[in-house]
Amino acid sequence: MRHQPLQGGGEAPLTNQWHFGMKAHIGVDVASGVVHTLTGTAANEADINQMAAVLHGREEAVFADAGYTGADKRPEHADRDVSWDIAIKRSIIKALPKDLRDVVEPVERALSQVRAWVEHPFHIVKNLFRHKKLRYRGLTKNTAQLQTLFALANLVIVKKTLLA
Repeated sequence: MRHQPLQGGGEAPLTNQWHFGMKAHIGVDVASGVVHTLTGTAANEADINQMAAVLHGREEAVFADAGYTGADKRPEHADRDVSWDIAIKRSIIKALPKDLRDVVEPVERALSQVRAWVEHPFHIVKNLFRHKKLRYRGLTKNTAQLQTLFALANLVIVKKTLLA
């Protein structure tokens, strides 16, 4: 028997247990590594829908993974004067001829090293604070907890600067 997920809840039944999935979309300052914006959504929502929510408006460059492909073409970003550095989907890179792929892959690697700064706060929250499973039912409570955890992660990131 197939179960349908509840509308808008992001929950899905699985053998009488309810599993709640969510994503945390964060905006990170490249220079300091500090999280400036956080949005929590259901796990089945597309990443690209949250791009406008994680941008604060004073960006000069936006680095994002392939889940945000096409964000620069959306109407809500038409007036933004930023450099859009969004990862090329792996299937597109694999379809390129070998000589062109040899040029594109080092550029993508350099851009992914910049995007890795966004992953560092996730490392702190998941590994240092051991937050790997959701504790509560509902996006509001889980997002509130994530905001607290990422605020503490910001303190860990700037600890040496504050103590100097």
